[in-house]
Amino acid sequence: MSETEYDLLIIGAGINGAGIARDAAGRGWKVLLCEKDDLAAHTSSSSTKLIHGGLRYLEYYDFWLVRKALKEREVLLRAAPHIIWPMRFVLPYQRGNRPAWLIRLGLFVYDHLGGRKLLPPTKVLRRKQSDKFAPLKKTYKLAFEYSDCWVEDARLVVLNAMDAASNGATILTQTPCTNLERYKDYWQAKLTPSDGPAQHIKAKLVINAAGPWVDEIAGFSALRKTVSKVRRVKGSHIILPKLYEGDHAFFFQNRDGRIIFAIPYENGTMTLIGTTDIPYTGDLNKVEISPEETDYLCAAASEYFKKPVRAEDIIATYSGVRPLYDDQASHASEVTRDYMLILQKGEQNDKRAPMLSIYGGKITTYRKLAEGALELIEQTLGPKGKPWTRKAPLPGGNIPKADFNRFVQDMAVKYPWLDIALLYRLLRAYGTRIDTLLKGAASVSDLGPLYGAGLYQREVDYLIAHEFARTADDILKRRSKLALHMSENEIAELERWFATRFAP
Repeated sequence: MSETEYDLLIIGAGINGAGIARDAAGRGWKVLLCEKDDLAAHTSSSSTKLIHGGLRYLEYYDFWLVRKALKEREVLLRAAPHIIWPMRFVLPYQRGNRPAWLIRLGLFVYDHLGGRKLLPPTKVLRRKQSDKFAPLKKTYKLAFEYSDCWVEDARLVVLNAMDAASNGATILTQTPCTNLERYKDYWQAKLTPSDGPAQHIKAKLVINAAGPWVDEIAGFSALRKTVSKVRRVKGSHIILPKLYEGDHAFFFQNRDGRIIFAIPYENGTMTLIGTTDIPYTGDLNKVEISPEETDYLCAAASEYFKKPVRAEDIIATYSGVRPLYDDQASHASEVTRDYMLILQKGEQNDKRAPMLSIYGGKITTYRKLAEGALELIEQTLGPKGKPWTRKAPLPGGNIPKADFNRFVQDMAVKYPWLDIALLYRLLRAYGTRIDTLLKGAASVSDLGPLYGAGLYQREVDYLIAHEFARTADDILKRRSKLALHMSENEIAELERWFATRFAP
């Protein structure tokens, strides 16, 4: 790779970096995407895992963002029906918070703002006619039920990186960019992989998609003084044993004006609760939930659930830092979630190579962000291919008519020797690429050793060969959530195998 020349060097393989790499490679640009850790290792695997318009953003009159996100919701649902699926959200009405008429109005706008076609509309629920009040305190007698979507966030990043690679992009994980030098027509970047010597590459344009580290990357380039301030906001989640029956989520309004979600997790075996919104100034490599955040989430959920949510029942937690664009909002929860694309060219007479820095954004609008980035790139480097991702499925997403349930039935006939629960998990993760994973297998014995929770050697080998996995954590925490279902001994066995597989 030494001194190889690229059109675009993208630094940071979260959802924005991977999305831009996919779009750019598909248009014919020569792309290198580098990441200091794993794909989606930080913010992009720490979301509330929703593809949604952002109902609460209507309160801030951010209609453009909500409309953009709602339109993208159905685009993404069609592109990846294996990792994205519809979910109903129940919003209990609580006196003293937002008035019922305002909630009705907001949901009416939410239903109609984005041209909804695939998802069912809002409806009113009353305790006497609905069993969805069962886990809630008896004081809640009225609720509103609306539609949004769930997403396996880390897998969405991986699928974008896979599609980028299939279109010619080079994807390097465990490879931080440790220096940047600007010249007249190109950048020279120093890349330092974890398992080899530092190397240098050239690129016509650098895309700084480093998320919370966006300012640090800009600092390498002598462009720091032109960089707009990033506002780092931490969001934390807790995972508990299943708190209620049903495949619907809850949308809870808190007394402080914020909201949290309670969502069925891991095929309904657990409940995910989040998120917080607090300013963050700590170590970006060690982001953890605080005791205050834990107490906040437990107390907020306990306002609604009959059975108190207790810290001692928590199975696991996760936290991430959102690199929001600082719009000078007074509270962290009010900062815009829209993205900002800033093309930095230095001083007025500085004709050296530019950098495109990415601020803010949300998972739902990553594809539109990528299209916006490509517009700026082509204004700078000249035109290339046309936009193409709107109707293109992601890897494994070419399911006939996006009908996942019918797809499961068809695959159960094709692979009758697979346990149905295991088959369902594999189909949710890999969609139509299950045929690649299981190629040549005719029985469970063909899948190799079992590590636990349905993870066989065949799947491990697939994830290394096709999905850039390099460690046990890559597989157990991001490509899947199997770490939540495996014993310490089972996890240690996989870690030992990786230590041998990638030994120096």
